Formats: sequence, C-alpha cells, structure tokens
Amino acid sequence: MTGTLIQGIHHYCIGLSYLCAFLLELARLLWPAKGWRIAGLVFGVAGLFAHTAYLLVNQPPPSAPYGSLLLLAWVLALFYLYGTVHHAKQAWAIFVLPVVIVLVAMSRVLLFATPGQNDFSFARWLAGDRFWGAVHGVLILLASVGVSVGFLASVMYLIQARRLRNKVAPDSVVPMLSLERLETMNRRALNVAFPLLTAGLLVGTLLLKHGYDIDNWLSLKVLSTAGLWLVFLVLLYLRYGVHVPARRLAALSVVAFGLLLVALVASHPFATGGAQ
Repeated sequence: MTGTLIQGIHHYCIGLSYLCAFLLELARLLWPAKGWRIAGLVFGVAGLFAHTAYLLVNQPPPSAPYGSLLLLAWVLALFYLYGTVHHAKQAWAIFVLPVVIVLVAMSRVLLFATPGQNDFSFARWLAGDRFWGAVHGVLILLASVGVSVGFLASVMYLIQARRLRNKVAPDSVVPMLSLERLETMNRRALNVAFPLLTAGLLVGTLLLKHGYDIDNWLSLKVLSTAGLWLVFLVLLYLRYGVHVPARRLAALSVVAFGLLLVALVASHPFATGGAQ
C-alpha cells in the first residue's frame, strides 16, 4: 500500500507539471509574450522528465489499465512537445495537453484499483510465454497512439470547420492548422492505426484461444477493442469507399477515441496471473 501511495504522489507531480504547462499556454494566448511559451515548455519538459523517470523506475504493467493509460499519456506528451516546437505559431498544446492530463488523472485513479500488479518487470514480460502478450500490448499501444492523434486532429478539424462556416476572423480566435493539414493528419493516423490494431487483435485472439478461459471472449476489454476495430473498418469504408465528407469522418473519429478509453480502462484478461 505504501508503494502505491508513493506512486500516486508521483502521478500528482507529473499531472501538475503538465497542468502548469497548459495554464501557461493559455496565458500566452490571452496575453501574448515570449516568456509564457518558454515557461510553458520548461514545465512541459519537467513533466515529461518526471513521467519518463516514473516509467523507468516503476515499470507499470501495460496489461493493467493504469499502466496502459500512463504509457499512452507519455507518447502523447512527446507528441505535444514536438508539435509545440514544430508548430510554434499554433495553439498545439491547448488541444494535446488536456488529453495527456486526463489520461494521467485516470491512471492515478485506476492505480488504486489494481492492487498486486506493481511487481512487474519488462525483462520478465518479454521472456518465455509472455513474449506474445508483450507483442500484443505494443501493437495495441501503437494503435492507441494513432487513434488519439486522429481524435485530436478531428477535434481541431471540427472547430476550424465551424469557424469557417461562421466566418470568424482568424486573428480573433485560437490559431490552428488548416483544414487540409488536419484532414491529412487524421487520414494518416487512421491508415497507421488500423493495421496495427488489426495485428494486435489477431495476436490477442490467438492468446485467448490457446491460453485463456472462453469467458474472456465476452470481457469488456475484448468487446470494446473489437468494437473499436469495427468503427475503424467503417471509417475506412466511408473514406475510401463512398467518400463521405471529412467532417463526418472527424465526428466518427471522436467516437473511436471514446471506445479506446473504454478498452484501456477495462480490465485485461491477460493480466490475470500473467501481468507480473
């Protein structure tokens, strides 16, 4: 219990660093000044450093809900820093950091709901009969990153499209990428995430078939992940089969992200007795 409490404190440090970076980015939009951006990046880098150190020291199991959320938050934090530097004139952090903060907060809450899953080692997880479980986890994590990037691009696309319909002056609102670039980002995220998710599901199916009780097929984790795959299949058909407008595809991408959160929060059937 003491170890779990210490990990919870580390979660607060990580989350508060990202929160400070987000608030400083907001301040930069309200009162433009170079110092706000530099201070925001300092807190963002501090949050990522603490985040990375936590993952290296505590090695949260990817099969545990809190571990998968924290790993996804770490990748998106990298995405936030890259985008903030690469797209300096855009309000990149305003959209990415809230997702990172929410994922860290959810991970912190779920940490106390997964006792007994903290004695974990990546080296052990990659050995023996756990190897394919590791492959499955990595594939799903990478697919989750694609889903999250598609979600962020979709949210920005929907906001930008609404602005254009309402003829809002660009200099009076939060600066964002063009609709074309956002649509391209969403399309690339979909094209990358779908094969990764498909491969992850195939590996997971083989694991369920050969090493786990048949009742696990009806678990929330399996059903929500399968539902996410079906949503992506529909997205691909709508995009390349019937060429549905990008605005509708963006809305469906938001739904896909909601399913992803359900899948990540749900208990993993592979974690029982095998996550250690």
